[in-house]
Amino acid sequence: MSPLDLSLFGTDPWWLVLLKVVVLFVLLLVWTIFNVWYERRLVGKMQHRLGPIMNGPFGLFQALADGAKLLLKEDFRPSKASGFLYTLAPIISGTAAFTAWAVIPFGGEVEIFGVRTRLQLTDMPVSTLVILAVASVGIYGFVLAGWSSSSPYSLLGGLRSSAQMISYELSMGLSFVAVFLYAGTMSTSEVVEAQARPLAPFGLDIGLQQWYWLLLAPSFVIYVISMVGETNRAPFDLPECESELVSGHLTEYTGFRYAIYFLAEYINMATVSAVATTLFVGGYHAPWPINVLLPVLDQGWFGPLWFVIKVQLFISLFVWLRGTLPRFRYDQFMDLGWKWMIPISVVWVMAIATIRIVLTDEQVRTGPLPWIVAAIVVVVLVALLIAGREPPETETEETDIGEPFDAFAGGFPVPPMAGQVLPEFAGVMRAQPAEEPAPAAADAAKEADS
Repeated sequence: MSPLDLSLFGTDPWWLVLLKVVVLFVLLLVWTIFNVWYERRLVGKMQHRLGPIMNGPFGLFQALADGAKLLLKEDFRPSKASGFLYTLAPIISGTAAFTAWAVIPFGGEVEIFGVRTRLQLTDMPVSTLVILAVASVGIYGFVLAGWSSSSPYSLLGGLRSSAQMISYELSMGLSFVAVFLYAGTMSTSEVVEAQARPLAPFGLDIGLQQWYWLLLAPSFVIYVISMVGETNRAPFDLPECESELVSGHLTEYTGFRYAIYFLAEYINMATVSAVATTLFVGGYHAPWPINVLLPVLDQGWFGPLWFVIKVQLFISLFVWLRGTLPRFRYDQFMDLGWKWMIPISVVWVMAIATIRIVLTDEQVRTGPLPWIVAAIVVVVLVALLIAGREPPETETEETDIGEPFDAFAGGFPVPPMAGQVLPEFAGVMRAQPAEEPAPAAADAAKEADS
């Protein structure tokens, strides 16, 4: 891989930089409004409903009306909330959501008003790490929202959100490592160009490109799961679990401050989809065989078109998961991240590093190192399989069904186990009405009395 060429970055005139910023800001706002409508329509189709149809053609103005409602709605805060942090929290989340797009490439090199530039605000040798850093800063917005609201439900939602996002950032970062090793760079634009290299399976050069979703399939699957957990979307929307936490860290928010969180959620959903497109699905390049049959569609201003289509397909995946899968239990979700995804990512990164060294170094290829690493990988995989097995069932003590069961002994009402009998507490058990005799029995009793 040649060194990173930054000649086109940092040399744009000020008016072009300002134009890129404004266009990017407007694009994300309009795209968010569209995605709100798109999600409702797609979920409606999945559930045999119409979705929004009343406001505008096909209900297109419904999301716009909802945004206007949030802007005009009364904006208040709890009396015991920390005023400064309560307002700062959504600002942090909203700023982080927009900032991550500064290093995401929409297209290749083009000409704008006579100036050669790239359809990307900026780039640097560690652009992908910048995206992770910005996502980490966004966590503070959720934590501060839960703490500053002075509400137990908000606090629990903030803690859940921070634990969830930190946990799945680890697996997300490990999925990036395999891409770095294979592409030889951490620059987003260079990763896209690395995937444009020809791939000739069995020596056949048919125009295939080295898109990493296929070459690095384990990393791609781990990233897709991690991006759903990172954005707190169903089935991993546990920080906003209505049945347990009302609405999590957003419970005490309303009006414009709530709108900022709502905007940040949908922008983050588009952000992780854009990162998946950039690192695994070829970025702004046209798919095969279009890049071979119509190469003119794989250059210039067609790049943003392919980029948006790919990102929208990932957003459709988010909607599909929301409409089909039930919510996970929190312990199951944490087990998935810490006990499976992170260990598998570590083993996969070791395997990719070994493969890259073996393919590039003749002395290492013929030495004992590949066999040592292969043995370590096998041992780790066997250990994971053994650790993942369910423990054998043990015999439980039989409950003495002769003793009455006190449901309130521990302070909380609990249901009785099989065979246990609830005692009749005075004042707790409702008095049962006396059974009225049957009509025939009542007539016979009257005749006997007479």
